[in-house]
Amino acid sequence: MLPPLRELGMALRSRGLSATDHVRDVLDRLGADTTNSVVTLDAERALAAAAALDDELARGSWRGPLHGVAVGVKDLIDVAGLPTRAGSHVLADAPPAEADAPVVARLREAGAVVVAKLHTHEFAYGPTGDVAATGPARNPHDPTRITGGSSSGSAAAVASGHVPLALGTDTGASVRTPAALCGVVGLKPAYGALSAQGCFPLSETLDHVGVLAPDVHAASVAWDVLSRPDGTGGGIQAPGVDGVRVGVLVDEYWRALDPALTAAVDAAAARLEKGGAQVQDVRTPMIDELAATYPVIVGAEAYATHARWLQERPQDYQEITRERLLPFADLRARAYVDALRTRKRLTAALRAAVDAVDVLLLPTTRLRATPIDAEEVEVAGFPVPVRPQLLALTLPFNLTGWPAVSVPGEVTDGGLPAGVQVVGVRLEERGILRVAAALEQA
Repeated sequence: MLPPLRELGMALRSRGLSATDHVRDVLDRLGADTTNSVVTLDAERALAAAAALDDELARGSWRGPLHGVAVGVKDLIDVAGLPTRAGSHVLADAPPAEADAPVVARLREAGAVVVAKLHTHEFAYGPTGDVAATGPARNPHDPTRITGGSSSGSAAAVASGHVPLALGTDTGASVRTPAALCGVVGLKPAYGALSAQGCFPLSETLDHVGVLAPDVHAASVAWDVLSRPDGTGGGIQAPGVDGVRVGVLVDEYWRALDPALTAAVDAAAARLEKGGAQVQDVRTPMIDELAATYPVIVGAEAYATHARWLQERPQDYQEITRERLLPFADLRARAYVDALRTRKRLTAALRAAVDAVDVLLLPTTRLRATPIDAEEVEVAGFPVPVRPQLLALTLPFNLTGWPAVSVPGEVTDGGLPAGVQVVGVRLEERGILRVAAALEQA
């Protein structure tokens, strides 16, 4: 495993470790990957960039806490000189991107070294990570199980200890769900907080760019670099939660189907309360109606992007992706507009219902990692469809645009990772990361 980012950054800055040696080590790790997380290695350019950063540091120029640090990028986000194929045969012949997406450019400015493009669920249209032209990504904790998606390769590469940071996108679950299933930290900032320019769109009113990291400190450093004009900041401040008002969502909608996930949230609430937080139950009677707007909005916006390709080359899509997109060819404009209006009205209602708290606490998913290609699993003797259980608890906060972070929860059964989600109501990204750090360090 790689050292924590705090130690790695200190070693790089003190020149006890060169960026060239660090990047070469990461490239070796990615080259030996067994999770199918890597789409393209950019070894030659990465090593050249690392050597240039070593020269800068030798001259006394330090760009900040990511100087010389290797990062991976989801293959939905443009990296200059590399194609963006979005996990699909449709873009098999895509030309190299002419420019970095702004989020990639910002990381490079801060001294990060882009080493690879990473696996994504096809066109980001799925929360499982097992539907792509390059085959399924595999969970590092159990290779027969899904990583979650759609930022599947980013989560698997971080969880495997191959890269210290990776970029992802999140339209309904796609940073937080793979983070939860792979046992890492996944930050979805507020809508529009980071530019989605240069990212292949799934649903332009719901798409968010986010970060996957092995711990909260690393996610916080990445957030500071990406969001602050001066690109400085060393991560979160002290992770105290004294006086923070925490709302635990208790409606049936928010209930996990895996008891280990419920237990993880209960343990997290107890830890925060012990740290001085004020924990209370919160009810959201409008949540089912709000959540029902999601498939209409994402489906309509995704179909608008794919309509021409679906008509001209439908065979180049994975079957399940094609089958999910085609029904929206007949969606009436009025249904889409009604969904947008309902979303706006019920986001305001949800905000009013939770206005007495600073953050919300809930499971990230209703299930832990399921077997690859399983469309259903059995829960308490009944078949349960997988996909909705991996989206339900995250998609409301794409609809509202509120910031959210998934952090590994306490698992007492010795099984697969469980994610706990912290959502900002009155607290912004640094605030929810501070709460997440308190959970991590408890």
